[in-house]
Amino acid sequence: MPQKLLNEIGHDAYNFIKKYVDIESERTLLIASSNPFNIENSHGDWNAIVNFKSVNHFRFINKLFKAANERLAIDDIFVCRFETIQARKTRQKIGHIPVIRSIFFVTEFVVLRAAPKIWGVKKIFFFITKGRVRLLSKAEVLGRLVNTGFEIVEYKSFGGYLYCIVKKVKEPDNNPSPSYGPLFAMRRMGKNGKIIKVYKFRTMHPFSEYLHDHILQLNGYAESGKPKNDFRLTPWGRFFRKYWIDELPQLINVIKGEMKLVGVRPISERYFQDIPEDLQQLRLKHKPGCVPPYVSLNRKSSVEEVLQAEREYLLIKEKNPYTTDIKFLCKAIFNIIIRRKRSA
Repeated sequence: MPQKLLNEIGHDAYNFIKKYVDIESERTLLIASSNPFNIENSHGDWNAIVNFKSVNHFRFINKLFKAANERLAIDDIFVCRFETIQARKTRQKIGHIPVIRSIFFVTEFVVLRAAPKIWGVKKIFFFITKGRVRLLSKAEVLGRLVNTGFEIVEYKSFGGYLYCIVKKVKEPDNNPSPSYGPLFAMRRMGKNGKIIKVYKFRTMHPFSEYLHDHILQLNGYAESGKPKNDFRLTPWGRFFRKYWIDELPQLINVIKGEMKLVGVRPISERYFQDIPEDLQQLRLKHKPGCVPPYVSLNRKSSVEEVLQAEREYLLIKEKNPYTTDIKFLCKAIFNIIIRRKRSA
């Protein structure tokens, strides 16, 4: 089997895997399967599993990852590989033909990427394809791995495939609640620290929420206060964010009484831990808002400017609780329309 693996993936990928896995060990399972049953019922006490069947051909991706998780102990290694959307574009010869390539890739995206995630349509897709052809992003596969109890160790591209080395750190998440649709809800801190679901249009790949800590460890924060070099963001997501289109569904939260039109940004529990303590205490007294203070005050979107604008807004709000939001909303509208203020 080691020789078969070498022939299948090539020397570079083989040597990459060997850094983490004793491929010739009797306790290493080498398998090329898209069926979770084959891992669940494999005979042996494994401390490493290498599945060199492309994840693009898995019908039940998470079930197979969970099957691998269940057969391993904490800190044991699992290896998988897949072809990313970008790698597929590079491989396709039609990608060199102007105009036609755009039509082809848009059609392929709709059929092989969107269809498997649309309720009702996905049943037809899997009935026809049996899940053998799927477009997958790096963010989605890595997010699925983290969701199913693994921690990312390293990943690297060889021969058009991205090879992922992960280790088991916990049991799979039994309540993943992943979102595939255009509208999704994020866990954010509301007034008095209450966790609320803030609605937004999707700007990231599915399962991206599970990679938040990984992205921060990898790149840290950008000046805008958002994760730097965030590969979870989709191309259209950048446009949506620039013009605040992604935040329009937050009006649902306003109607529910969880947010206001103007106020500090709704942030995650993780980000809340990184802001100054005095600002934490001020934030907990008020509902978050759709339009952040840095827009009203026409400040830059750097972390320091955003936090300072929030502090100024909250202190003014404490002194003038009834008129502050009206003034800040009028200023925001002026800055967006006249000064063409844009989101980071």
